[in-house]
Amino acid sequence: MGSVRNISLRQLQAFSAVARLGSFTKAASALHTTQPALSVQISQLEDALGLKLFDRTTRTVGITRVGQELLPRAERTLAELNGIVTSATGLGTRSTGRVLVAALPSVASSLLPEAISGLRREFPGIAVVLTDALGERIIELVKAHEVDFGISGFPPAEARLLFSPLGSDEMVAVSLPTGAFAKAHRTTPAELASHPLVLMSRDSSVRRIVEEAFAAAGQLTAPVHEPTYMSTAIAMVRAGLGIAILPSSASEVRAASDLVCHRIASPIMGRRIGILSTRRDLSPAAEAFRKHLKALAKKWFWGTTIGARRGPILSRKGAPP
Repeated sequence: MGSVRNISLRQLQAFSAVARLGSFTKAASALHTTQPALSVQISQLEDALGLKLFDRTTRTVGITRVGQELLPRAERTLAELNGIVTSATGLGTRSTGRVLVAALPSVASSLLPEAISGLRREFPGIAVVLTDALGERIIELVKAHEVDFGISGFPPAEARLLFSPLGSDEMVAVSLPTGAFAKAHRTTPAELASHPLVLMSRDSSVRRIVEEAFAAAGQLTAPVHEPTYMSTAIAMVRAGLGIAILPSSASEVRAASDLVCHRIASPIMGRRIGILSTRRDLSPAAEAFRKHLKALAKKWFWGTTIGARRGPILSRKGAPP
């Protein structure tokens, strides 16, 4: 018996065509080849298998019993190979694929849904699996290759990750539209320190930025509440429990039209948001999503980036300062 390594895709296609059409002439025509070439392929397959697949006469071609038993298996193999080729073609042309992404909660609830929806319209066969996580966890997932890339703030130098900027936003003070503080369009860490503060949990990148800015201004942070979710922080502000310091691009902040947002006079009260990865050669699907994110981010962060707009970035009440 011959080796399976000697069996080719063309031989299996020839076997299936002759068996289904009952004729070497018709099979050769269907496969766009010559009858002698087709006969050679069948003979080579029979030699490789050590089996007789067809009974031939000058007028008829009949499949043998063993050929009948092998035909369904051969055609399943052909179908699987065709599926592999189709999948590979789809992956290469970005028409199919799966992208695993980890993103900061503020980005996952704002930029990402719109980005995923836009990608789906352009490439319906690409699926995006999104995990929202805090900064340190995102770095872990990227370094462990559990996601294609992450979306977070600029990583620590020791992380040794590639960082491709998407945009920047700044921390803003969110308050009720009542009281003396609400009339100010700008504030400072020193002024904020004299008010009850609602700050994000200590393991969040937002909290780290706020604490560094307060420390640079010679102020300590003593929050009255430390929620994990920005929606909780917004609810606490509405309940009069304090002033929250949150990123201006967060969807929770943008949607809080009943509250007032104030710029904070601090050169480091901001963050750069970008794509974290361990390598440049992303899969075609991941690369398609990366390019889509980059294009969308130009619009998304416009007006919330530091220095992107003149005047008050967010104050919804009153005139510019």
